[in-house]
Amino acid sequence: MISLNKIFNRLRKRKSQSSRPDVTKTSEPLVISRPDHTISRKQISSAALKVLYGLKDAGYDAYLVGGCVRDLLLGHEPKDFDVTTNASPEQVHKVFRRSQLIGRRFKLVHVRYGREIIEVATFRAPPEIDQHVDGQGRIMQDNVFGTLEQDAWRRDFTVNALYYNIRDFSIIDYTGGIADLEAGKIRLIGDVETRYREDPVRILRAIRFVGKLGLRLDEQTEKLIPQYANLLADIPAARLFDEVLKLYLSGNAAVTHELLAHYGVFEHLFPQTAEILHTEKDHYPRTLLTKALENTDKRIDEGKPVTPAFLFAALLWEPVRQRWQENIASNIPIIPALQRAAMEVISEQVRRVAVPKRFTLVTKDIWTLQIRLEQRFGKKAFRLLTHPKFRAGYDFLLLRAESGEPLTELADWWTTFQFADEPEQLKMVKNIAPGTAGAKRKPRRRKKKSVAKSE
Repeated sequence: MISLNKIFNRLRKRKSQSSRPDVTKTSEPLVISRPDHTISRKQISSAALKVLYGLKDAGYDAYLVGGCVRDLLLGHEPKDFDVTTNASPEQVHKVFRRSQLIGRRFKLVHVRYGREIIEVATFRAPPEIDQHVDGQGRIMQDNVFGTLEQDAWRRDFTVNALYYNIRDFSIIDYTGGIADLEAGKIRLIGDVETRYREDPVRILRAIRFVGKLGLRLDEQTEKLIPQYANLLADIPAARLFDEVLKLYLSGNAAVTHELLAHYGVFEHLFPQTAEILHTEKDHYPRTLLTKALENTDKRIDEGKPVTPAFLFAALLWEPVRQRWQENIASNIPIIPALQRAAMEVISEQVRRVAVPKRFTLVTKDIWTLQIRLEQRFGKKAFRLLTHPKFRAGYDFLLLRAESGEPLTELADWWTTFQFADEPEQLKMVKNIAPGTAGAKRKPRRRKKKSVAKSE
């Protein structure tokens, strides 16, 4: 990690170095020349460099922008590289043969090199209030091109408004992003209330950056989150699904979840679960969710795959479990009781966060397997081992047992069974004690119908 303090001190005396510039005034940017920062082209993907040089050679301005510049300055490896330019989307498309125009609200260009896609955006200007912002202050149309300076001021956070210039390898800062990085702060650009109203998803992004980067929120940026979190109800459920994945599958799910709960945001994403966590005195629901998120972070850190279906199985398990028990109390058979509970909970949830069917189907399989894993007699245990979602269902069973449900014996049995040889497996199935969950029941004897004797 580079010393931001060192960079900041070198430039502290420069006229343009203000940590809180006035968004309403034109100001000269802070320009950090190549000797004064440590971002190297060796740290930038070859695909991004090809795009930057391709635009430059075609006569256009080209900059790396946003999270990639921020992460490089913080010593992190960027997840992706975004480019911004003064070329129009159509002009960018002409420069690169393997490119595609996308977007309705604002046109972008995706340039493909092998498996890597570089997103290229044209400089944007602030929206025209009368035409492009609704009565709540939310941006409805954003297809206005602008200058580099306008593009900087319309971005969300100062630390995301830093530009790496491919012409001279300098960093350009209009909004005080370097100062905020040095101070360890996440700060919205401009009036906080206006920016949250323009796009309430900025609330989620602010929390995600705190969890991911370990920075703290600026006082005003933090203060208004609880007040405007309810505006998330106006965001399309499909967009919130994408944001939820970023929140929970970035390797910092446990910390991020605590932040969401602390600022009163989680209840606007998962209202059914939030209500139970708020009212339930038992620690089990909170323990299960915490363990699930910690396990998710661990798998991501180890480079192992993580399915969103398992995440949603954990996030929604408690409302499903409680409805399941209520259905059983209403004399509904155990499996239909669970299926009905799952359908009801998911139907309510997708109104808020639109989880695609390809994930909800797997989530339902994980829940249903919790019943089937209790059925260990005969050939059922062997058939379950070949179930395509066995591992996910088994992992969820372990999670439930670790969180306090009385399932330790069942979880240990399956842990041993799946790795035992066939003779040992046959012995384990045969030795299931009567009365144990999954033990074979004796068949009921049918009463013989009495036949009337002929007189």
